[in-house]
Amino acid sequence: MIRPFWLKYHVIWEKPWWVLISAPSVLKRGCRSVAGKKTIGVLALQGAFIEHEAALQRCGVQTRQVRRPQELGEIDGLVIPGGESTTIGKLMQKFGLDTVIKKKAIEGMPIWGTCAGMILLAQEIDDGDQPRLGLMDIRVKRNAFGRQVDSFEADLDIEGIGPTRGVFIRAPYAERVWGNVQVMARYQDKIVMVQQGHLLGTAFHPELTNQGNIHRYFLEMV
Repeated sequence: MIRPFWLKYHVIWEKPWWVLISAPSVLKRGCRSVAGKKTIGVLALQGAFIEHEAALQRCGVQTRQVRRPQELGEIDGLVIPGGESTTIGKLMQKFGLDTVIKKKAIEGMPIWGTCAGMILLAQEIDDGDQPRLGLMDIRVKRNAFGRQVDSFEADLDIEGIGPTRGVFIRAPYAERVWGNVQVMARYQDKIVMVQQGHLLGTAFHPELTNQGNIHRYFLEMV
């Protein structure tokens, strides 16, 4: 049986950024270019930041790996990638990024969190306390679809975007939403994509598919 190519990335994601400088990118794929001169930051502490950066560059925008608070002042939007949410949260605190990200969010900077990034955006997490940003009115359940060996792909119908292939790797889902949170997609009645104003959360990994449609959607928010 041939394993999907994305299964290897959980090994890479367990490592912090300082051992990932030469990590390989995913296969080069097309993405219709979006207009406008924008610089999108990708939080590059741990996780799938290289794959997100490659996907954004295929959409025709400049990218910047963000590791220091001052770099947040040089970008127009921020992507928080999948990986290990506890590790990313602790590193955000260690480097003083969490406070500045919260400030930028209050000022209106668009922020998109995928998988672990969605967990970090949540106000509430089901299985205990961990460092997080708490910016979105959602409660998430971590590892909600099972362990690494239970990772899978599924077809999703996303509101305002359309049919999308979702890659779920130890994925969360939103157990509850409130306030003005918009539910954009579900899988088996579980909430897997949400938007709250300029904040976006996906439980799956759009950077590991060849569509680029959710990256384009985020860029239109910026």
